[in-house]
Amino acid sequence: MPPTTSSSSDGTSAGALREELVRTMRGLEADGLNRAAAGNASARCGAHFLITPTGVLPADLSPEAMVEMTLDGTPLAARWRPSSEWRFHAGIYAAHPDAGAVVHVHSPHATALACCRREIPPFHYMVAVAGGATIPCAPYATFGTEALSQAVVTALAGRKACLLANHGLVAIGPSLARAWRLAVEVEELARQYVLALAVGGPVLLNDAEIADASRQFKGYGQQDT
Repeated sequence: MPPTTSSSSDGTSAGALREELVRTMRGLEADGLNRAAAGNASARCGAHFLITPTGVLPADLSPEAMVEMTLDGTPLAARWRPSSEWRFHAGIYAAHPDAGAVVHVHSPHATALACCRREIPPFHYMVAVAGGATIPCAPYATFGTEALSQAVVTALAGRKACLLANHGLVAIGPSLARAWRLAVEVEELARQYVLALAVGGPVLLNDAEIADASRQFKGYGQQDT
């Protein structure tokens, strides 16, 4: 079966999404969020999704290497094997119809907290950018397994990002650019939280304060017209 010619929900063609996935993986490495072949990214493409291949360095990626898959995990005419984490990407798209992209990184500070199995609490109002009062940490499960997929999907209920115990960070968004941006924001929050812990621990915001911040985010930044 040949690859489809589907497009994303915003009309981006499959070919353009393939190129954007290459740029995203190289950008995540340049931002210091991944090193070598760590991490992966995907983008919804019609009824399917495109995902980065397993074990390929960002510098060696090409648009043709992106693997198109159905949501049940069937690769479509792919020469390359998909990321070993395709299961949680598929699970996220099934659970979040509004998700257009998923970014997974092994960024230093988020991963350090994940290895301590600590969520990011409401120490800063920007935590609300991920959709709630905390950025949760999914329980540990072996990478590439259905158990990890289920843990990630559960942790992302009502959230746009979560940590993965002893593993890393996942961020979702309506586009690759937005998911990438959120991953950067969560890594920065993780860095700030680690620093706050080192000087005695932060004073946490209460539910009302986080709720106020969440309301402010609804009108924050340049709005689509």
